[in-house]
Amino acid sequence: MSDSTAFKMRLVHLDFKGAPPKVSYLSEIFPLFRALGANGLLIEYEDMFPYEGHLRLLRATHAYSPSEVTEILRLARCSELEVIPLVQTFGHMEVYYLGEGEASKQWLQKEQNSQAKLYLSHIRAVASHVLSQHPSTTPLVWDDMLRDIPQDQLAASGVPQLVEPVLWDYSADIDVHAKVLLMEKYRECGFLRLWAASAFKGATGANQALPPVQHHLRNHAQWLQVAGRGPADTLQGIILTGWQRYDHFSVLCELLPVGIPSLAACLQLLLHGGFSEDVKFRVENHLGVSSPGVTDAVSEGAGSFPGSSIHALVTQVSLHLSSSVDALLERNRYVTGWFSPYHRRRKLIHPVMLQHIQPEALSLLGRWGALVQQLEVALQCIFYPDTVEEWLEENVHPSMQRLQSLLQDLTETTLPPPLPVSPAGDMGQNP
Repeated sequence: MSDSTAFKMRLVHLDFKGAPPKVSYLSEIFPLFRALGANGLLIEYEDMFPYEGHLRLLRATHAYSPSEVTEILRLARCSELEVIPLVQTFGHMEVYYLGEGEASKQWLQKEQNSQAKLYLSHIRAVASHVLSQHPSTTPLVWDDMLRDIPQDQLAASGVPQLVEPVLWDYSADIDVHAKVLLMEKYRECGFLRLWAASAFKGATGANQALPPVQHHLRNHAQWLQVAGRGPADTLQGIILTGWQRYDHFSVLCELLPVGIPSLAACLQLLLHGGFSEDVKFRVENHLGVSSPGVTDAVSEGAGSFPGSSIHALVTQVSLHLSSSVDALLERNRYVTGWFSPYHRRRKLIHPVMLQHIQPEALSLLGRWGALVQQLEVALQCIFYPDTVEEWLEENVHPSMQRLQSLLQDLTETTLPPPLPVSPAGDMGQNP
C-alpha cells in the first residue's frame, strides 16, 4: 500500500458545540473540502440539532431547523461527501466518573465485575440497539477507553463484532511503533476494521486562536507512517478532527475559517503522501494564497477561500493587538515614567507628557477600532450573534478596554477641579 492511498476515507470533523457556522457558509466550504481531497464529514451536531419532545431543552438558541439539517445533508451529497453523525453516548464526563453512581458502585462490588466490564457492557448495549434499529449502520467508537483493557477481555466481550474503533492521536510526535502494536492487538481481539483520527485544529490549547500548521502537518505525516507499517487493509480511513471547544464549558479555540489553511495542507499531505514543494503549491492555489505562509506557524496572507477575511483579521488581532497595547502601557517610557498606575490613580500628569502619550494612544485605538469593526462584520456573515459576542469578548475586549481606560484616565487628569460646595444651609448671609 502506497502512502498516497493509505486512507480510502478522509473525513473532515465539524464540531458544532462551539461557533457553529451558518448553513450558507457550509455551502461554500463543502466544495472546497472535496477539492482538497476530503470524501466525508463527521458532523458533531451537539446542541445545534433540532431536538423535539422531551429533548427539546437541549437545543441551542440558534439551533439548526429540521430544514437546515436537511439542507446540510443535501449540500454534502452535492459535494460527494459521505456524512457520519457524531452522537455522544459516553462523553468525557461519563467515562471519567465511570462507576461513581450508586447503582454502578453496587454492581462493581460483585465478584469479577470491573470498570472495564462496565464500560464494555454499555458499549455493547448501545451498539446492539443501534444495529437493531439500523442494521446497515456501523457504529464507530473512540478507542481511548479500549486501549488498556486486557486482550482476552476485549475478545470475550462481543464488542469487536459490533463496533469499529477510531484510534486518535493529535500529537506531533506519535509513537509509530506503539500505534502499530495497538492496531495488532485490536486485530487479534476481533476488530477487523479500524480508523485513525488526527487533528487540523483544536488540539493544541483550549484557547488557541491560530493553528500551528507545522504541528498538524507532522501529526498527519506520522499517521501515514502508521498506516504504512500497520496490518494491510486495516485502516478504513482517517478523521481530521477540528475541535471547536474542549467541552461545553471551555472557551472557543480556533474558528473554522482560521483553520482552513491547516486543513488544506493536511488533506493534501494525505492525498499525495507527503508535503513537497509541488503539494505546497497546490495548497496555495486552492486557497488563493500567493505567499508561502501556509506552512508557517501562522500565515498573515489574506487568500481568497471562503472565510479568508476572518482568517486574515483574526491573525492580525491574535498576533498584534495585545502586544501593541502592552508596548504602549508597559514599555513606552512616557507612560511608565510619567503616567504610572500611581499617577493614574491620583490623576497626575505633567502637561507636556500628555502630548507624548495621548496622540499615540488615540491613534492606536483608532487603528484597532477600525480593524475590529471589519472583523465583527466578517464574523456576523458566517456565525450567529452569540459566537461573535463570545469571540470578541474573549480575544478583543480585554486589550481594547485597557487602551480605553488609559485614555479615560488621561482625559480625567485634564479636567478642571470641581468647585467647592458651600456648607449645607449656608446662603452667604450673616446670622
